[in-house]
Amino acid sequence: MDINENIEHIVKSNVDLEKCLTNRDSKDNITFGSGVKFSDPCIVGIDEAGRGPVLGPMVYGLCYYPLGKESIFNDLGCADSKTLTDEKRKDIFQKMCSDDVGWIVEALSPTFISNNMLLRSKYSLNQIAQDSTVGLLNKIISMGINIAEVYVDTVGPPEKYQDKLKSIFPEFKIVVAKKADSLYPVVSAASICAKVSRDTALTTWVFTEDFEVSLEEIGSGYPNDPVTKKFLKGNFDKIFGFPQLVRFSWSTADKILEDESFCTEWEDVEEGASEKTPNILGFFKKDPRKKEHTKHEFFKKRKLMNTENL
Repeated sequence: MDINENIEHIVKSNVDLEKCLTNRDSKDNITFGSGVKFSDPCIVGIDEAGRGPVLGPMVYGLCYYPLGKESIFNDLGCADSKTLTDEKRKDIFQKMCSDDVGWIVEALSPTFISNNMLLRSKYSLNQIAQDSTVGLLNKIISMGINIAEVYVDTVGPPEKYQDKLKSIFPEFKIVVAKKADSLYPVVSAASICAKVSRDTALTTWVFTEDFEVSLEEIGSGYPNDPVTKKFLKGNFDKIFGFPQLVRFSWSTADKILEDESFCTEWEDVEEGASEKTPNILGFFKKDPRKKEHTKHEFFKKRKLMNTENL
C-alpha cells in the first residue's frame, strides 16, 4: 500500500501547509502529514493544540522516528511548543518536513466539535480527543509504521487514559503523562506540529459568512481574552448565531446566544385540543404538490437538517 493513501495531503514545507489549509471547506476535519516511512521500529509522540479556545480547530499532532535517533530533536531544538516563539516553531516545523522525521496531523473543526458535544448521547471533548489519538495511531499502523513505543500528553487522568490505550494497543509500550511535551522530545515535536498547524489554520481561515477579520481582531481565541469576547459579540447574528470559526458549544458562546439571540418558543398541544389544530410535524413533511425545496447554503455548510421526530 502507498503510504500516501492514508493521508489527505502531503506537506513538505510551511508553504504547503498554508495551501493545504486554505483550499478547503473549513467546516470539515482534515488530515495531513509528511508521508515519511521508516522500516525500523519507531518511537511515537502525540500532543494537541487548541483544546481550550472558543475559536478555531482543535489540532492533534503525532510525530514518529526510528528508535536510537533521539539526537535529531537535539539538533532541531525541540521543546514544549508553548515555550517557543512563533518564528522558532515555524522554523523547527520547516526542518521537520524532511525525511528524518515523520509526522501526521488531524485538525478537528469547530463545527465538528460543537455538533458532537451537543449530541443527546454525550460525547465529551475528552472522548473526541482520545478518539483522535486512536485514529492517528491506526493511520500510521495502516501506513506500515513499525511502532515500538508511544508517549502521549494526557487528557484527563493519565492512568485511566493509559489503561484505555493499552487495551486497544497491547503490543506497544505506552506512556501517558502530564506535561509529556516537556518530558519527551518526541511529544515536544508533536506539540510543535499541532501548534503550527492550528496557528496556520487561523491565519488562513476563509470566512464563508461574507466578512473579513484580521487575526488581531480575533485575539488568542481563549474565552477570557477581551479581544476574543469583543469579536464574539461583534460577529453574532440574533437568528443564525456565530460564524463557523466559533465553537458554539462553549459556555462563553452559549451565554451570548442565551442573552442576545431571538427566543423561540415551542408550544405543547393541550389535551382535548381541536382535531383541526395543525400538528407541528406537518410543517416538516414533504408536500407532493410542491417543487423540491433547495436548502440555503447556510444550512448546507453547517450540515443542518429538518427534524421529523421531536
